[in-house]
Amino acid sequence: MGMGAAPQAGGSGGRGRRRGGGRKAPVSEINVTPLVDVMLVLLIIFMVAAPLMTVGVPIDLPETKAKEMNSDTKPITVSINKEGLVYLGEETEASVALDELVPKLEAIAKAGAEERIFVRGDATADYGMIMKVMGLLNSAGYKNIGLVTLQESPG
Repeated sequence: MGMGAAPQAGGSGGRGRRRGGGRKAPVSEINVTPLVDVMLVLLIIFMVAAPLMTVGVPIDLPETKAKEMNSDTKPITVSINKEGLVYLGEETEASVALDELVPKLEAIAKAGAEERIFVRGDATADYGMIMKVMGLLNSAGYKNIGLVTLQESPG
C-alpha cells in the first residue's frame, strides 16, 4: 500500500454503511430553507411593525406663570378718523383727547396691561397721529396692540 491509500479505521470508506445497521451517514450540509423562511417572516413582521413604533420626541415642556390668552373677552378698539380725532371703544359721539386716552383706557381695561387693544386708523388719517396713539398705549404698558386693516379686494 502506498501512502495515499491508508486504510481507515472503522470499516470501509466514510460513506459506507456503519455498524448501526442500515442508517445513513449524517449529512454535512445545513438545510437553509427553513432558516430563510423564518427570516422572511421576521422581515415582514418588522416591516409592518416599524411604522407603528415611531414615537414623538419626549420633551418636558417649560411651565410659565403667564395666563392663557383669554379669547372670550372682546378687544378694546381705539379708532382714529381722517380728521385725527381719537375714539375709544364703540363710542362714536365723543372723541377722546390724547392726554385722557390712557386714564379712560385703564378704567375699562379688565385685564390690565394684558388687555388686547386694536388700533383702527382711517386710510387717509395722519400717520403721525396713529403712531402717537400707539406710542401712548405702549408707554402705558400695553403690549398686546394690533393694527386693524381690511384685506384688499381683488380687481
